[in-house]
Amino acid sequence: MSAPHPLQRLLRYSRRYRRQFWLAGVCSVLNKLFDLAPPALIGLAVDVVVKQQDSLIARWGIEGVRSQFIVLSILTFITWALESAFQYAYEWLWRNLAQSIQHELRLDAYNHLQGLELAFFEDRSSGALMSVLNDDINQLERFLDRGASSIIQVITTVIIIGASFFILAPQLAWLAMLPMPFIVWGAIAFQKFLEPRYADVREQVSLLNSRLSNNLSGMATIKSFTSEGYELGRIRQDSEAYRQSNRRAIALSAAFIPLIRILILVGFTATLLYGGLMAVAGEMAVGTYSVLVFLTQRLLWPLTRLGETLDQYQRAMASTNRVMNLLDTPVAIRPGSHRLPVSNVRGDIRFANVTFAYGDRQPVIQHLTLKVPAGGNIAIVGSTGSGKSTLVKLLLRFYEIHAGQITLDGLDLQTLDLGDLRRAIGLVSQDVFLFHGSVAENIAYGSFDATPAEIEHAAQMAEAHDFIVKLPHGYDTIVGERGQKLSGGQRQRLAIARAILKDPPILILDEATSAVDNETEAAIQKSLEKITRDRTTIAIAHRLSTVRNCDRIYVMEQGQLVEWGTHEELLARQGLYAALWRVQMGER
Repeated sequence: MSAPHPLQRLLRYSRRYRRQFWLAGVCSVLNKLFDLAPPALIGLAVDVVVKQQDSLIARWGIEGVRSQFIVLSILTFITWALESAFQYAYEWLWRNLAQSIQHELRLDAYNHLQGLELAFFEDRSSGALMSVLNDDINQLERFLDRGASSIIQVITTVIIIGASFFILAPQLAWLAMLPMPFIVWGAIAFQKFLEPRYADVREQVSLLNSRLSNNLSGMATIKSFTSEGYELGRIRQDSEAYRQSNRRAIALSAAFIPLIRILILVGFTATLLYGGLMAVAGEMAVGTYSVLVFLTQRLLWPLTRLGETLDQYQRAMASTNRVMNLLDTPVAIRPGSHRLPVSNVRGDIRFANVTFAYGDRQPVIQHLTLKVPAGGNIAIVGSTGSGKSTLVKLLLRFYEIHAGQITLDGLDLQTLDLGDLRRAIGLVSQDVFLFHGSVAENIAYGSFDATPAEIEHAAQMAEAHDFIVKLPHGYDTIVGERGQKLSGGQRQRLAIARAILKDPPILILDEATSAVDNETEAAIQKSLEKITRDRTTIAIAHRLSTVRNCDRIYVMEQGQLVEWGTHEELLARQGLYAALWRVQMGER
């Protein structure tokens, strides 16, 4: 079954704005009606000049020539006033409609993105997604702003002028309207040829945006490896591909207007020649001839603009497809309906025979069973790639397990409300992300109603207060994008403060002190002893010295638990943990 046309998808999405669409469309039609009235008024004026007392207006009971021109002047004033009023109305309606749909579509697309699993983002660049959320939606807004009204007015023009010809000069109408079927056929043909070309344009601009976004994020790396010339070459290559893609589309779309002009010329020449001969022979009134000549001219310009409108339309439809495809991406992580308020969470966590793999790769976790008692303080250690951090992602339901079960307080995670589950867990990751904003805003992220005193207390607990007050503006200092104005250790302490302020019943420390010096680590460890009291704590660590005092230490290797016990028990066992300990202590 073929996918619906992008216009159908857009109209289906915009059903809530159906009334505004109709109102804007009616105003566009009425504006065009009054816009086409002046040629008729000119025809009436010519009729008055030629026939005077026998003119059409005279038949309405207005016999004096002066009176007839006064009536024509009043009609002209009313016509122009109404045309201007409806032009303001349709432009106001279409533009506001475009802004509303753009606003709603961007919010819906972004909200849908937030609901997708992490695997979706790992397979796509942030630049490509930014292109959809920004450039594609803006392209659609530009079409609704101008193009939609243009299409309606072109159709209105063709219908009105066609009807006028058949009413005023049926014997001449077929000559004037002869080009119309060819114009319609040409527009449809151009649309089919342009569609894949503009789809390619959208794809190329997405790749270019992706490259630019990547490079701006990695500017420090580019500079340190003196790769500016290399990266400029890659941007030049992507930009050239975008330019060539646009050229292929432009080569076709630019030919549309000249071809339309030639076809219109046939109708205009026929009207000018045969209509003139009929007027001279007395078979057609001079006023009628004037109206037909002017109407043919009025038909010319809207149809020549049809090429530009068609160009906008095809760009918008290519963008609509990309946005709607994003909205149609299925959400793999389905939230449960069982509510579990944070105040009711005890923190008893169980992994029962859990298996998980990233995509089609080999399983990272295999048949793993693990128990974390409520209020317990456990550590998970192991070599890189053993699956430690993956357990954290599964517990937060960033990914779905392939087999087995994970429970919290005896409840399957898949049955829990996703918001409740994640509110109950505080994560301090080794990959700290700070938002562009102040230090205080980043500490209070997720705890948006926190007071300055609570923010400062959390910073003190995380051993961050001392360095914060030395910053240029203290807690109001802007940290820069991703916290680039701070050191790695400073960013990590802010992340710990953020988790402390959240005050969750479950705390996960994923290499939480990996970026701090030994002195700061010792201070943070003291704070963590207070912070972890009376809450379930899971510490993921490479540095074994940071977890030696945990209630129980689990050792992972290739996605499976191979050892567990206290620090002393594991050393006495002389297994993998003891070997790792000796390496870190420098014994071998």
